[in-house]
Amino acid sequence: MEKMDVPIRVICPGRVFRNEAISARAHCIFHQVEGLYIDEGVTFADLKQAILLFAREMFGPETSIRMRPSYFPFTEPSAEVDVSCNICHGKGCNICKGTGWLEILGCGMVDPNVLEASGIDSKKYSGFAFGMGLERIAMLKWRVNDLRHYFENDLRFLHEFAAAPEV
Repeated sequence: MEKMDVPIRVICPGRVFRNEAISARAHCIFHQVEGLYIDEGVTFADLKQAILLFAREMFGPETSIRMRPSYFPFTEPSAEVDVSCNICHGKGCNICKGTGWLEILGCGMVDPNVLEASGIDSKKYSGFAFGMGLERIAMLKWRVNDLRHYFENDLRFLHEFAAAPEV
């Protein structure tokens, strides 16, 4: 197998369909951005700092994140990332289910076996991957209290943001 050129930096947007119940915080159709970063010496600390920087740039400098162990194919270790709920500021609402936190993405370190199967020397290179739903990010950014609004084709929903202040 021919060795791949590294470093690798990829961002891939796309539409996702998932067989799940539709609610104020979940939908069976959504848009996702997936990312992959591979280089020499990439660590879980790099992943955490990249996500924290994104969260603070998107939601404000007071934003906190927490990472919970999880499982995703092709990454190990893996984590789900929650961001502090900026809709209720931790007081509890229907969006964060009263917890003050909302899951925004899944991530993890690329499994060395995946690197090797892709022709990348896992002793020299490491990397991380993530995937985040755009509607969930926009829901928090603009304090939308029901994800279903994005899919109902009601122009009144769009008009709510015409004079909305930047958050």
